[in-house]
Amino acid sequence: MAETMQFDLVCPERHLASTQASAVQIPGADGDLTAMPGHSPLITTLRPGLLRVDAADGTQEYVVTGGFAEIGESVSVLAENAVPRAELTRETMAELIEAAKHTYEVAKAEEQDPGLVDDAAKLLSDMVALGDHIGLN
Repeated sequence: MAETMQFDLVCPERHLASTQASAVQIPGADGDLTAMPGHSPLITTLRPGLLRVDAADGTQEYVVTGGFAEIGESVSVLAENAVPRAELTRETMAELIEAAKHTYEVAKAEEQDPGLVDDAAKLLSDMVALGDHIGLN
């Protein structure tokens, strides 16, 4: 079995990472998971959280707000929004939380399907919890 696997992280604005990784910790919508070489094929949606990549040059962390991860012989993450943890500031975190708050308010005001309103509320709650977890709230 191989000791590393290809890892790629992209979001609409840019291609953030492409490296050989020994493990990738993913904030999945149904729970956190760690992908390692030889992992069973899987596609999962992401929830807001920290994505950690263990590579030969150290561990890199990225804040993701949602998207998808495909695990197979490699790991590909397509994030709605992703920011390297080292680049995240209080202002950037506040903007992410404000965007989630706006999404919730719009869903609630438009009296959309209750499931969509619940999803927007969960996104807002996850973003606030993430900011608290990383100390940027």
